[in-house]
Amino acid sequence: MRIALIAVSGVRVRNTLLDVNKVTLPGFVHRGKTIASLPSLGLLTLAGLTPAEHDLRYFDMPELDTAVLDGENFDLAAISALTAKIDVAYAIADALRARGTKVVIGGLHAKVLPREVARHADAVAVGEGEDLWPRIVEDAARGTLKRFYIEDAPGTYDLARSPLPRFDLLDMSRYNRITVQTSRGCPHDCEFCAASKLFGRYRRKPVDLVLRDVDAVRARWERPMLEFADDNTFADPQWGTALLRGLAGRGVRWFTETDSSLGRHPELLDLLAPAGCRQLLIGFESPRAASLKGLDAQNWKLRQLDGYRRDIEAIQSRGVSVNGTFIVGLDADTPDVFEEIERFVRESGLAEVQVTALTPFPGTRLHARLAAEGRLITRKYWDRCTLFDATFHPRNMTLAQLEEGMNWLFAKLYNDRAVAERKRRFLAIVRARRAG
Repeated sequence: MRIALIAVSGVRVRNTLLDVNKVTLPGFVHRGKTIASLPSLGLLTLAGLTPAEHDLRYFDMPELDTAVLDGENFDLAAISALTAKIDVAYAIADALRARGTKVVIGGLHAKVLPREVARHADAVAVGEGEDLWPRIVEDAARGTLKRFYIEDAPGTYDLARSPLPRFDLLDMSRYNRITVQTSRGCPHDCEFCAASKLFGRYRRKPVDLVLRDVDAVRARWERPMLEFADDNTFADPQWGTALLRGLAGRGVRWFTETDSSLGRHPELLDLLAPAGCRQLLIGFESPRAASLKGLDAQNWKLRQLDGYRRDIEAIQSRGVSVNGTFIVGLDADTPDVFEEIERFVRESGLAEVQVTALTPFPGTRLHARLAAEGRLITRKYWDRCTLFDATFHPRNMTLAQLEEGMNWLFAKLYNDRAVAERKRRFLAIVRARRAG
């Protein structure tokens, strides 16, 4: 069979929250372009599981553009998309099916809303793809494709069985980062997190397989920049130490996500920069205790709050920048929370910052709660699931105050002067470390 792997790539922001001038601010655009230029590791992993007799092609398609496929006759197409662009995925799927191509759609949106997705697909992969894809390919080749493919034991796929992703399908010159996965899921069960719905328990990939994947990228790209496609890379410090020792000396630079507890593990911290780590994205969520209360099942993030600034200093003093992320619209947020976040960012010395609107993704506990409380703006709002658009009525401010406050905060955090000052302070830390 000829199989098309189609990633509905890119980010989308509606003007209902951020006006055109503010979304073009340098800090926002830099991160947006980075996200937009990442290939789909999920599809490349499925490609690694596909028997060699099938002919594979990989496409990034940020919007419906079937002209890209003109002259191509595919028997099967696998489409991957985030919720915010699922409408684009549906349009692509409909166009391909009209040409006679069988279409399968998978991913998180398909996991939580399989019957909606089935209206635009011949088959829906409900769960992690590694166990489902071989069955889908085999059935498609025999002409016996089923409507739904559901994993037998959700969230339990053994990462020791992970195939080598087909990085050879990519034109490396099109990307500024390549994704590699080292772990899956997160031990912290946050109410707003959609990943836990798909990934289940926290799992670590054997270090030798991570290094296998890294070396495969290195073979195609000298001194590559990697992004680890993880939710919490260093939740297991002992495993993380082994990973960092394996990465040292390989000449790769990388970025990943983790939690603030990393700042309390000196051995890990000392290994970060020598292993090629350039930046860590850490979800602080809020500098306000009331807003953190109840955010996760064990109030873990609330218990870390007093150590946030020490953790930032401990990490950045090793020459690794911290991209601190904050959520606005939490239940205890009032209109003065925006000034509180801006002050925390400035006083903590964070090198980078990302602010997002609380978003009730379908399938999350947050979505279920806000729907029960009648606080969703509309029943179906998938194109607003961008992390930068309002989707519900906040508890302690008006919708207009949320939008105005976020606009104000973006203007304060992402103007040229503020961005340059954060960069200057971090570079001073790096120079002092080298001099010492």
